[in-house]
Amino acid sequence: MLPEMNIHVFNPEHDIALASNLANFTAPHAGRQLRADLGFLPALWAEEGDVILVENVEYATKTWERLRKRLVPWHGTLSSIGWNNMFHRVEQSVPCHGTTRILPWGWDKAIKRELERKGFPLSAMPSDRQLETIRTLSHRQTAAQLLPQLQMEGTVGEAVLCETTETVEQQLRLHPRLVLKAPWSSSGRGIRFIDRQLNDHQRGWLCNLLKSQGGVMAEPYYEKVKDFGMEFESTDEGIRYLGLSLFHTANGAYTGNILATEETKREILSRYIPVSLLDCVKEKICSTLQLKDYRGPFGIDMMVVNENGLRKLHPCVEINLRRTMGHVALAMSPTDDDIRYVMRIEYTDNYKLRIRKL
Repeated sequence: MLPEMNIHVFNPEHDIALASNLANFTAPHAGRQLRADLGFLPALWAEEGDVILVENVEYATKTWERLRKRLVPWHGTLSSIGWNNMFHRVEQSVPCHGTTRILPWGWDKAIKRELERKGFPLSAMPSDRQLETIRTLSHRQTAAQLLPQLQMEGTVGEAVLCETTETVEQQLRLHPRLVLKAPWSSSGRGIRFIDRQLNDHQRGWLCNLLKSQGGVMAEPYYEKVKDFGMEFESTDEGIRYLGLSLFHTANGAYTGNILATEETKREILSRYIPVSLLDCVKEKICSTLQLKDYRGPFGIDMMVVNENGLRKLHPCVEINLRRTMGHVALAMSPTDDDIRYVMRIEYTDNYKLRIRKL
């Protein structure tokens, strides 16, 4: 029997492609450049014999080798990772066989069409029905439906799907400060903060969104204290917890992750909320979340908030049904509790992965 072969591709434009729901989708320039510059990232979780599709083999090899050498002192097993012909150009022919699996950052119509055009077998990709299910599950309403099941003492959070301007205004009467979120959006895009009433610009944005995506999620505004998340994997046996993700955002957009052991990250969060609460939420997610037809990594963003002078946990801000930068950080986590770094994505003339001491 032939061994299983995995083909990896980093498609960070996935969330935007998912929102467009188009097979013939052209990513914005920033998304294309991010994909070209950081296409080597799957080397962190790829196994020997796997193939990683990149724009530039020489550049991917050089940047990966630089990162690998940086990580070896923290995580010695990484020293054995890296083999000949790991990186292949996207246009390059890759020999496939019946047990081939394609593992992108996230599945959408656009990446399936792209890979199909390049000659990859449809048998290695989700069916159109499965893709539609993945898109439906990626709607923010999935997080809103999970949220009540995670409520317990010490937690807050609610979210309502509004399909008309009038229902948004009803929510404003209940919660004078609202956060409106597009059902499908990424990295802080598609989010508006509303104070008491919609102004003309916000009303125009809302009308366009209701027309293009059929609704908007309305959530009470909370005073955020700390961003973090939990990373998981959906398997045939159920939901498997992978680890904590402590990350930073600016204006809702991702800026970086803490690289540390699980114990260190738990200790950091214990300064804000009891870790016993985190464990209860984690166990509840693993036992109750149903992700029909989706198998693969996903992340749930959470936050610690200040409510009436008390620190509380919002256990499900959003669900990202794809690999996340939290998974990248977990793949680089040190084994020593005393090692603490920050991983950032920085942009000058191109995107670079930077690691600096915390």
